[in-house]
Amino acid sequence: MILIREDAAAMSQMSETEVQADIKEYMEWVEEMGKTGNYISGDPLDPEGRYITKDAVHSDGPFIESKEAVTGYILVQATTIDQAVVIAKKCPVFKNGGAVEVRPVMKY
Repeated sequence: MILIREDAAAMSQMSETEVQADIKEYMEWVEEMGKTGNYISGDPLDPEGRYITKDAVHSDGPFIESKEAVTGYILVQATTIDQAVVIAKKCPVFKNGGAVEVRPVMKY
């Protein structure tokens, strides 16, 4: 799984033109993964959410107390984590200073 992390404040300042250009780049990346057989699924995540611990709900809206937010995920088919890293390095998030986290989904 590739978790996409972006600067939430910077994203909220993007113009509609910039948002559409960003979406286009992500769609091209996904199409490329589809052609190679690596794409399984993925979606952007809504900025509204809840951060919960055992005793409390610490945030009941966008996570503005954190500069970086998980803004989406992509499930990819890879034989090794290193192959998944190669795939993740092509993510458009890097052009805007974002980051990704690559994590294997546990099999049990």
